Amino acid sequence: MPGPQIIAIANQKGGVGKTTTAVNLAASLAAAERRTLLVDMDPQGNASSGVGVPPGTAERTIYDALIGSATLADVLRSTKIETLDVAPSTQDLIGVEYELFDQDRGTHLATLLRAPEIAKYDYVILDSPPSLGVLTLNVLVAAKRVIVPLQPEYYALEGITYLMATIDRVRGSLNAELVMEGIVLTMWDPRNRLAHQVADEVRRHFRVFDAIIPRNVRLSEAPSHGLPALLYDAESKGAQGYLSLAREVIEGAA
Repeated sequence: MPGPQIIAIANQKGGVGKTTTAVNLAASLAAAERRTLLVDMDPQGNASSGVGVPPGTAERTIYDALIGSATLADVLRSTKIETLDVAPSTQDLIGVEYELFDQDRGTHLATLLRAPEIAKYDYVILDSPPSLGVLTLNVLVAAKRVIVPLQPEYYALEGITYLMATIDRVRGSLNAELVMEGIVLTMWDPRNRLAHQVADEVRRHFRVFDAIIPRNVRLSEAPSHGLPALLYDAESKGAQGYLSLAREVIEGAA
C-alpha cells in the first residue's frame, strides 16, 4: 500500500505566509476528506496554535519524538477537524540543532515518518522554520514534494534561488525523490504593479499554482482564535484560496 503524500512547506524567508499555508492547506485537505497530519517543525509553534494547540499545552511534542524520548504515536493530537491531526512543536526544538549533531542529523524526521501509524494518513504537511538549518534539512529529507509560499516582492526571487540550491543539494545527497511541486503566491494585492511583475518573472522559471492567496483580514485573524480560516470564516477569500490550492494538490497527486 502506498504511503501518504509528504509535502514540505518551505521558504527560509520569514513573513511570507509559510505557516499560514501549512495550516490552511492541511485543513483544506482534511475538509476534502483526506486524512491529514500537520507536523510543526518550527520552534515558534505557530502552526500548532493555528489548529488549537497553543505553545506549552502539549505534554509531548515532535521534539520528544525526534530525540527518541517518545514515539510519534505519543505526540499526535486531534484537532477540531475530525480528519486533521497535529504533531505539535515546542521552543525546545531550538536545541535540536545541537542535540541531533550526528552523521544522521538530517534524517531523524524521515525515520519517524516511517512509523506504522503514518500509513493511515493520505497527506502529511510539514511546516518548517524560516531558516535553512537542521530542522529545515530534516523537513526536506522527509518530504516527497515541496511547496514554496512566495510573497511577490522585490527580494523574493533572491530567496528562492538559495532555497532551490538547498533543495538540489538535498536531492543529490539525502533524498533523490524530492520534487519541487510549485510556488503559491501569498499576500497578493492585485493593485500592486510590482507584485504582477514579480509573479510574471517567477512563472518564467517555476511552476506556479493557479490558486492565489490574497491579503485577507479574516486569514490573519483566524490564528488568534486557534482556528484555520476554513473554520473561522469559510466564505472569506483567504479560506477559498486555500481550498483551491488543496484541489490543485489533490489533482496533482491523482
